Amino acid sequence: QVQLVQSGGGMVQTGGSLTLSCAASTDIVNMISMGWYRQGPGSQRDVVASISQGGFSHYGASGQGRFIISRDIDKNTMYLQMNDLKPEDTGVYYCNAMAPINKITTYWGQGAQVTVSP
Repeated sequence: QVQLVQSGGGMVQTGGSLTLSCAASTDIVNMISMGWYRQGPGSQRDVVASISQGGFSHYGASGQGRFIISRDIDKNTMYLQMNDLKPEDTGVYYCNAMAPINKITTYWGQGAQVTVSP
């Protein structure tokens, strides 16, 4: 069992920045991958950014160029630095971890609301 506890989020004006954190209850270096997803009002959960076990990052269309995903292996914590935020970035952000348990098990954080005002 892996627990993911998120912190960060909140309300910011257009052009502002926020950083989200996701602390894992186990060694994140063992995770197959970790990532951040956004779920907007009435929409599905879409990937914003992900980072592989080897530390390679990948960005979805919404995160490319403005967001930075990173991790601190010593703290077992993943981060999402969000810059130049826009109203369309508004939504609930979830962190995700794919663990090599029972082949592969996916875990989710509790979610954090991010609201970007015009």
